[in-house]
Amino acid sequence: MIGAPLARVDGVAKVTGAARYSYEEPAEGVVYGVMVTSTIAAGTVTAIDAKEAQALPGVLLVLTHENAPRVKADAGDRKLQVLQGPAVFYDRQPVALVVADTFERATDAAARVRVSYDRKQPATTMSSPGAVTYAPPEANQNPADTTRGDFGAAFAAAAVKLDNTYVTPTEFHNPMEPHATLAMWSGDQLTVFDASQGVFSRQASIAKILGVPDANVRVVSKFVGGGFGSKGGTNPHHILAALAAKVIGRPVKIVLTRPQMFGGFGNRPRTEQRVRIGADASGKLVAMAHEVRSQSSRYDDFIENAAVISRMLYAVPNQITTHRGVRYDVVTPTYMRAPGESSGSFALESAMDELAYATGVDPLQLRLINYADTDLSEQKPFSSKSLRQCYAQAAERFGWAQRNPAPRSMRSPDGLLVGYGMASSTYPSNRSSASAAATIHADGTVLATSGGCDIGTGAYTAFTQVAAEAIGVPVARVRFDLGDTTMPPAPQAGGSQLTASVANAVHAAGIALREKLARLAIANSGSPLHGHALADLGYDDGRVFVRTRPSVGETYVAIVHRTGESSVTARADVQHDRRVKGPYSSHAFGAHFAEVHVDPDLGTVRMARMVSAFGAGRIVNARTARSQFLGGAVWGVSMALHEEGRVDERTGRYMNASLENYLVPVNADIPAVEIILVDEQDENVNPLGIKGIGEIGNVGSAAAIANAVFHATGKRVRDLPITPEKLLA
Repeated sequence: MIGAPLARVDGVAKVTGAARYSYEEPAEGVVYGVMVTSTIAAGTVTAIDAKEAQALPGVLLVLTHENAPRVKADAGDRKLQVLQGPAVFYDRQPVALVVADTFERATDAAARVRVSYDRKQPATTMSSPGAVTYAPPEANQNPADTTRGDFGAAFAAAAVKLDNTYVTPTEFHNPMEPHATLAMWSGDQLTVFDASQGVFSRQASIAKILGVPDANVRVVSKFVGGGFGSKGGTNPHHILAALAAKVIGRPVKIVLTRPQMFGGFGNRPRTEQRVRIGADASGKLVAMAHEVRSQSSRYDDFIENAAVISRMLYAVPNQITTHRGVRYDVVTPTYMRAPGESSGSFALESAMDELAYATGVDPLQLRLINYADTDLSEQKPFSSKSLRQCYAQAAERFGWAQRNPAPRSMRSPDGLLVGYGMASSTYPSNRSSASAAATIHADGTVLATSGGCDIGTGAYTAFTQVAAEAIGVPVARVRFDLGDTTMPPAPQAGGSQLTASVANAVHAAGIALREKLARLAIANSGSPLHGHALADLGYDDGRVFVRTRPSVGETYVAIVHRTGESSVTARADVQHDRRVKGPYSSHAFGAHFAEVHVDPDLGTVRMARMVSAFGAGRIVNARTARSQFLGGAVWGVSMALHEEGRVDERTGRYMNASLENYLVPVNADIPAVEIILVDEQDENVNPLGIKGIGEIGNVGSAAAIANAVFHATGKRVRDLPITPEKLLA
């Protein structure tokens, strides 16, 4: 079952509207909250006039810092201490919540709340007066700084030297479903239906900020319309919904508007990355420095670990990497698809492309010259690595050998400049502890459960396949359920870890269930399997049987009926501490090859096609895996050519807070992306050999586009996005 391109088991429910998202959950007496957000980026609320709003029909509550219940002042991120005081730290910070009996009335009333401010001049960029650079203790659970060898001496002696800075802008998540939550209390028990990437982390965070036991908070998240990191952490609207529901004594729903998705709820931080490379005349790396400055807030820490990719991707003996945060008046950044690696790969892979041109070595050959057979940063072998195969298969399918290496040397029949570019990709194979349960009912149907979330990646389908294979029943007889803190615990869907973690737990629970059934049969004198050894038995098509005599056996249904119970259940807990490093360095790898067409007069860039190959361990579902790789590659095109949060440097407010002005690709921007799944067996990464794939497609794809643009035009753009203005400047 594992690996088959099974259609999504939840597909029909989604296209027919039967799949219920958090905001669609029914609740008796439900009311609606709409946030009032700040119109300044720094300062103090001096007065809130809510008289007009409160006088409107249907308005039940206007919650402000003057009347909001108190939360734990020392618990969680500062942004979760919402409505606890008048200070404003960032643009679109919630300063009030209006609750009414309909969403429309709440929206109208929120527009009538008048807020006065004592505005402080904000630091609006990383170079503004008042912005503060600092050395963080770590960079997203990685060491902030590393060193090996003697970079200074090696760089000074290098025959070829490059020293350039690459910039990635602030970017915002725009999942199809905005943030949405429903909170309801029953006595001291809080239930939250939420658009979440992880119900257990959400449970712990909400309980901590409210000062209640985790057991008093239940979080449910059955369907999520995209997350990309934005729904991984707890946000102000979660706390506001819980507080308002407690005050009113009725369920409260909050959904963010699209403009509210910008500015106040985290984003990919802006980075400025200085990359210095020293090489010999053949292109062999002798020294590398990757120094990162990344956007951070005044009040909490988040550092984009952009230099981590440079520590392990190539064989460079002398290296330094550093991360520094820059505090100014913005919301604390957060995870965005492939955090660190996506930003860092643009800098690293652009720099490698520049080295290829400086030495006259083909960009693909340059990467093979500097191929790392071991992880020099950890001094460990890789659990598996199929990057050479990714290069070879993608290059052949793309037609890389037909590339004329000279910039501006290739044209399309209609006179457009044609460019070919490529880049490497990698992402760590993360895994955490997870649990699962499997139950077989008297009618032969199976229910498997684990508390992870499906954020649109196909988790329902993948875990159904894993359960079916482990138990030995057809997929059609298995139903998988997830997304509830009453279920066995699981990590959040982030860091490309969910499938690699939960699949192993589901598989273990399935084996435990079938063996439990077998033991019940062995122990019962009425069973044809009575007295047989467990090791002699096999499992398939809902039966347990003697391997050497398959006709001797019985169905799972018969075994369950004999127990006199309605079902039999087994559970598995698979422990894995991510902080404990094993004997191997585990990563997925890939390669992108891109073709762009550039109008020589207008500077407009169109991606014409992309071929991307990935070696990512055992693929659970070939169809949904292709979707993940493809979506990541498209995200990189968006990063290269479209996305940028534009801030008004006078006020600190984002000026393009809508999908009208914040650009993302549409279908016409993505004519052709081909995904190659490179077969890879990895017996070392985890019991099932699964590597995460949700983020690797985004790593390196922006650089492949940027490198293709240089090949087409001869113009190197080092600050994203690549726009006509930059190409024509």
